Amino acid sequence: MRSVARPTALRATLPQRPRRWNSAASANTAAAEPLRSILIANRGEIALRVGRTAAQHGIRTTTLYTDPDRRSQHALSSPFAVNLGSTDQYLNGARIIAVAQQHDCQAIHPGYGFLSENAAFAKACTDAGLKFIGPPYTAIEAMGDKSRSKEIMIAAGVPCIPGYHGSNQDPAGLALEADKVGYPLMLKAVKGGGGKGMRIARTADEFQQQLESAKSEARSSFGDDVMLVEKYITTPRHIEVQVFADKHGNCLALGERDCSIQRRHQKILEESPAPNLAEDVRQDLWEKARQAALAVGYEGAGTVEFIFDNDTGDFFFMEMNTRLQVEHPVTEAVTGLDLVHWQILVAEGKPLPLTQSEVEARIKQRGHAIEARIYAEDPTMNFTPSTGKLLHLRTPAETDSVRIDAGFIQGDEVSSHYDPMIAKLIVSGPDRTAALQKMERALEEYEVVGPITNIEFLKRCCRSPAFVRGEVETGYIQKYHEELFATVEVPEEVWVQAAIGLYEAEQRVRNGGLEPTWPLQTLGFGNAPQPREFHLQESSSDPLVVNKTVAVRVLKTAGDTFSVSVADHAVPQTVTSHFAPATNTLTTFFPHTRLSSLLIRDPSAPTNPTLLTLFNQGTLYRLQLATPPWALKALGARDVANSVLAPMPCKILRVEVRAGEWVRRHQALVVIESMKMETVVRSPVEGRVRRVVHGEGEMCGAGTRLVEFEEEGEGGEREGGA
Repeated sequence: MRSVARPTALRATLPQRPRRWNSAASANTAAAEPLRSILIANRGEIALRVGRTAAQHGIRTTTLYTDPDRRSQHALSSPFAVNLGSTDQYLNGARIIAVAQQHDCQAIHPGYGFLSENAAFAKACTDAGLKFIGPPYTAIEAMGDKSRSKEIMIAAGVPCIPGYHGSNQDPAGLALEADKVGYPLMLKAVKGGGGKGMRIARTADEFQQQLESAKSEARSSFGDDVMLVEKYITTPRHIEVQVFADKHGNCLALGERDCSIQRRHQKILEESPAPNLAEDVRQDLWEKARQAALAVGYEGAGTVEFIFDNDTGDFFFMEMNTRLQVEHPVTEAVTGLDLVHWQILVAEGKPLPLTQSEVEARIKQRGHAIEARIYAEDPTMNFTPSTGKLLHLRTPAETDSVRIDAGFIQGDEVSSHYDPMIAKLIVSGPDRTAALQKMERALEEYEVVGPITNIEFLKRCCRSPAFVRGEVETGYIQKYHEELFATVEVPEEVWVQAAIGLYEAEQRVRNGGLEPTWPLQTLGFGNAPQPREFHLQESSSDPLVVNKTVAVRVLKTAGDTFSVSVADHAVPQTVTSHFAPATNTLTTFFPHTRLSSLLIRDPSAPTNPTLLTLFNQGTLYRLQLATPPWALKALGARDVANSVLAPMPCKILRVEVRAGEWVRRHQALVVIESMKMETVVRSPVEGRVRRVVHGEGEMCGAGTRLVEFEEEGEGGEREGGA
């Protein structure tokens, strides 16, 4: 049972939206000047998203870009595009305001991230005579300081999680406060957001290490390392409420979103309505969210985030995001509203177009929506960001119930300078079961080659039985880690198709890029066809994971006929296979089945020119051509499997081991920074460090060796044992 009191008369005590505009609101509306030009102070998909709504309402947009983004889609989306130069210039508020004035912009839309929750920037916009399409700077200031926001919420009657929000930032003092709060606990940067500057300390022994890590990341991301300490709820859900307020005292709750499926304290799956939530709790969450917004004189779009305790049924205010959320399309899907348009209406001084009861009626009619964030990241390497050119990109067809908000197209580069989100996939259906089924199908149609993505992992999440039942919590990925990261064997037919694809590619190269012809004598093979043996492995990001090598022997016996044998199979099988270069599709007729796969090969990749990607029956397989063991031995090459490589372009922050040291599996080796996120690179094996290749402060490219291990028998026995 829940222990948080719910005032029964709360709805009556809050300012209510009139059925239609009152006379004062109508007068203000008549006097309000419609916006004609907006500067979009952001990048990527949110810049494109804002631009679409602006265009629909005849509003001219000016976009900004930096040198790494000069060929990006948002930079190309408007004829009024300004190059700010260096990577950090999206944070140069004074420069952005000057650009807005030079281009006769009336307002600035900050999107999310960057300056969207910067109170000083919001105030500077107003002082410069520009409308800031967001809340008043006073509201941003009040809710941006997590310590102060808790005080305001407590005064407003919104339940808050127990913790320490004081000014004593001495590590020893914080440790004492942590003891009072009790473990496990959460360390949070007061100025934090987006999951940065947050760490969980489960015991007193790891408190100082986690505090140092959280402070370091907070300084890098926000220029402020003031921390607060909060009780960590062991089985929490992350439920947030979308609120909207205007300049006339009206505030609406546009429903809630469950965002419990997270990694690195950042969301990857969001849905609305929240599953398995009692209706009285849902209504109470909405009211508390409105109460929170009204307490700070809020205007525009905002999200009030709550921690819901699965064990007790209680919920607690966590923070308020004073901007449009990444996951706002989920709310748009279940309400049928354009939240960016509402932001513009509020900035123009107009009242909210609907009442609370009208919003609730829309939500009841429109069913369920789910959003999946498509990230360039490697789930098997603790979700570290991935970079590179999008060599191939195919998306599901967009319909009334399938929407894609993307910032990239095929051929674009995912750089290490900014957030690695490629797109957002949003689906809706009459109920959660239908929406989830549609999401699973859409993910199977999504194809990305180049950077590693989380699409396969998202598929596993959507199929996970507990998630299907709606039994979610923020620790879901850790709780079901074994299920979500289970090894899946590559089917034999896929190995065969990969080998045939490589065989045919070699023939086209020999034939000057033309289709292979028969007989093979024309390709310089002499008087008889020659067999070719390919040694293939699954492509793993973990340099110390040695996947099995599968030998596939291929012999072309006629135009579309091949004799193939896999591994130690004594009897080869005969298959008919045809590759269509125009579509990169290989169709193979096996003795008992027909298989059609999309094959993408990247011969130009500098780190791995032998990578082959196959999409088969909705599943991605990444394989690589391996050097045969006999060749490695003959060349005397040191196996790269004895080195830990940088998973992305990065800066070395700390080195945790030294040469000659014996390390345990999962022990921290180095701490790197990329995209303003700290990542701990851990040892995948137990062994002795041969060499630490790079020191603190050095910059490293993706695939650079960071730590080398001694080969078996090279450095003697481990200390203290046989």
